[in-house]
Order: sequence, then C-alpha cells, then structure tokens
Amino acid sequence: MTRNGAILAIVGRRTCAVPCSRGLIMDQSILVAIARFPDRGHAIEELARTNEDFRLLCADLADAEAAAVRWEYSSLPVSAERSAEYRELARDLAAELAAMLDRHAQ
Repeated sequence: MTRNGAILAIVGRRTCAVPCSRGLIMDQSILVAIARFPDRGHAIEELARTNEDFRLLCADLADAEAAAVRWEYSSLPVSAERSAEYRELARDLAAELAAMLDRHAQ
C-alpha cells in the first residue's frame, strides 16, 4: 500500500497506484472499464471480482480500445478504416458491458 491508502496495481508491465474501494488489485482491463463508466466504478469492481465472463468482456474492451489507438497512429493506408472498426467494436463491447452491469444491479 502507498501512503495515501492506494493499492499498487499491475498495469501491463508497469506498476501504478490505484485507489480501490475494497482493497482489490485491479488489472488494466478493469481500469479501462471504469474509465468508460466512471460513475459505475464500484459496480464494475464488484462484478469483476465475481464474474469471469465480465472480466473477459473488460479485457476485450481494453484490447479493442488499444487497437483503435494503435491504428490511429499507424502510417499505413488502412489505418483510419481499421481505427474506426476498432472504435465501433469498443462501443459495442461497452454496450454489452453496460447491459451486464444493469442485469447485475437488478
């Protein structure tokens, strides 16, 4: 733990301080989901702790967002098209993630 009570989380190969409501060590994909839905951070942490399918969906979202950024900065002729495709995939995955959160909240 750090001085301010944050938990150290592994993000890729880097370590960063991440405040966690219940002392979880969160991986990058969970942080991506929280960044997408900051008002639902607690629910994301809770569902990620207990639901492997949800964690896999978060990982898919993180991968799609990362791929969109990589293609955005690529110099290849297809870069804009590929980036748009991955951004659309990320939107679809985020909608699925939101639906899982909604079902869990009921």
